[in-house]
Amino acid sequence: MCAFYFLFALFIYFLEIDHGGWSTDKEAVLVTPGPCTIDVRDHTLTQKEFLHRYAYSKPLIIKRGRNENHNFLKSCRKKNMLEKYGSKKIRLSSANTHSYQKVDVTLQYYVENVLKPQTLQMMGNETFYWFGDNNYTEWQELFDMYSAPPYYLPDMTGVYSFGLAGAGTGVPFHFHGPGFGEVIYGRKRWFLTPPDKKPNFHPNRTTLQWLIEDLPKLGSEDHPLECTIGPGEMIYFPDRWWHGTLNIDTSVFISTFLG
Repeated sequence: MCAFYFLFALFIYFLEIDHGGWSTDKEAVLVTPGPCTIDVRDHTLTQKEFLHRYAYSKPLIIKRGRNENHNFLKSCRKKNMLEKYGSKKIRLSSANTHSYQKVDVTLQYYVENVLKPQTLQMMGNETFYWFGDNNYTEWQELFDMYSAPPYYLPDMTGVYSFGLAGAGTGVPFHFHGPGFGEVIYGRKRWFLTPPDKKPNFHPNRTTLQWLIEDLPKLGSEDHPLECTIGPGEMIYFPDRWWHGTLNIDTSVFISTFLG
């Protein structure tokens, strides 16, 4: 019997490691990963090939593993985040295309009162979550632990944007400059279209609503590129590519915007 409880405790421990304590009730997971129609590469991709094949022309999924961000991953666990940063103010944005509304709360308050799964009935402008708008003075220590993406664009530097969001949340289609998006814990589904192929969407409808209600009606020629990334994976999106995101689980993530 003791051996059983030991194995059970060990199982719970490793389960905790998987999601960093940011667990998600199974009932709250409304979607599953879809197909991956984007090139997937690992560390064998060279900087030269990245510039030639992807940097200015198409998105890319990069698998780089977890080892190089060990300290960052540890700091992003739920228990550690709340202990060290729980009292710090964070800025929440409404999850619509233009993110008109901003709300300042403590991280502790956000986790305990706001970080909830999205439902199909909620509109984007009614949903708030933390993505970006980071105070670099307060978060510099955390960012200094992060190992930057292994590829770069000439004459551009990266600015980090850290975030935490509940299952079913996401940002509807929008565009900006090039960058990388990496998942630390959880899973995030990405949808992308090139600059000259604007997707049809309502700016206040959520990505979840678009996925469930609108995507099935599209012809194959209008389907966006898509892929789901998990811990240790990142996506690269070129300049001005339209992209929308959907967090399958409670997700911790960091983006590197190039400019």
